[in-house]
Amino acid sequence: MQTELAPQFIGTPDGTMVQSILSKCVHCGFCTATCPTYQLLGDELDGPRGRIYLIKQIAEGKQATEKTREHLDRCLTCRNCESTCPSGVDYGHLIDIGRKWAEEQTNPRPFMERMLRKALANGLTNKTLFDNAMRIGRIVRPLMPAAIKQKIPQGKNPGTRPAANLNKTKMLILEGCVQPGMLPNINNASFRVMSHLGVDVLAAPKAGCCGALKYHLNEQEAGLNDMRRNIDAWWPYIEGTAPECQGEKVQAILMNASGCGVTIKEYGHILKDDPIYAKKAQVISDLCKDLVEVLPQYLEKLQGLVGDRAKQEGVIFHPPCTLQHGQKIKGQLEGMLGKLGISINTCEDSHLCCGSAGTYSILQADLSKQLKEQKLNNLQQAVNEHQAQRIVSANVGCITHLQNETTPVEHWIELIDSLIEKNMGHVSTSK
Repeated sequence: MQTELAPQFIGTPDGTMVQSILSKCVHCGFCTATCPTYQLLGDELDGPRGRIYLIKQIAEGKQATEKTREHLDRCLTCRNCESTCPSGVDYGHLIDIGRKWAEEQTNPRPFMERMLRKALANGLTNKTLFDNAMRIGRIVRPLMPAAIKQKIPQGKNPGTRPAANLNKTKMLILEGCVQPGMLPNINNASFRVMSHLGVDVLAAPKAGCCGALKYHLNEQEAGLNDMRRNIDAWWPYIEGTAPECQGEKVQAILMNASGCGVTIKEYGHILKDDPIYAKKAQVISDLCKDLVEVLPQYLEKLQGLVGDRAKQEGVIFHPPCTLQHGQKIKGQLEGMLGKLGISINTCEDSHLCCGSAGTYSILQADLSKQLKEQKLNNLQQAVNEHQAQRIVSANVGCITHLQNETTPVEHWIELIDSLIEKNMGHVSTSK
């Protein structure tokens, strides 16, 4: 697709990138077949091909309108279209630039919408504020409407973390913005499992939000600052000079939230033009690994830890978009759990988004609700067909979004943790 950049974009990093990405698009339309919003709305402009044309028009100098912004807002950024595209169009980075341009060229959003977006960007990323709000929310949860209750999962007793400095091998972990307050057992289970495998998991106190939340809400400079702060917080661990490292450099930055993982793996790309952080950002991206990329190297030991109890488990796996389309990790978890003796299956539309998509479930509530209902129907059919006991996923957003009254939904690392605990004579209790 040939693009003649408008004068204001010629020679700029964004303009150059957009022109390069658009040049790969052949307008084939394969992407529309796997786009959740196109499937729901049937509007060309609510599919990847239509949105690409809208961004092309902006790049060539046509003024963006509120309607343009609306079509770009409706995109889930699930990146399923990237997995489908035969030409390798980098849609995820294209939509980020398109949204920024549309925001710059259109009138300010309505006051209440701006306030909501500000509250999400700054409230969800403030750990103290969010954790306290979640504690209060759990107390008054019985009095709340069902739609709000679903955003406050009761979760499990998070248990304890293993003692520090037990092992020579060190790895970092990002604990996340909402995960510690919303579903703390995910992080604690990750610490426990890795300790059983001979790895000390470290968390840098000064690290915070990965930057995705603000970045995708068009507060891109604030998102970049979150990324720079994390790089500064992690660098002593990468060099092995942090006291907790005991002279050992960390071997990986573990991710147990695939939404954070896909962003951190792209630090090198996002900060490539930053003269101070570009090289460090690429090192961070290279070190970033989802848990499912690390555990297979400990497979034999893991098999011994979970024992024969694993063969009693049947699960349905919901692969988050950020894992299968963003990080391009598909099939690895199914393979690993299968080797542990766990019967694992996916549902009919496992390639499609559940509708969570970060803040999408709040900002695009109607579309999100439709996608959630479709996904839960298909997941429950798979549960019934395969007589599974639970649904597992790999991202806190999906796990929270898919909570229901019929089948438990949890992180797959919690399943591994519970199997190890049962095999060692200790069973986790629920609240």
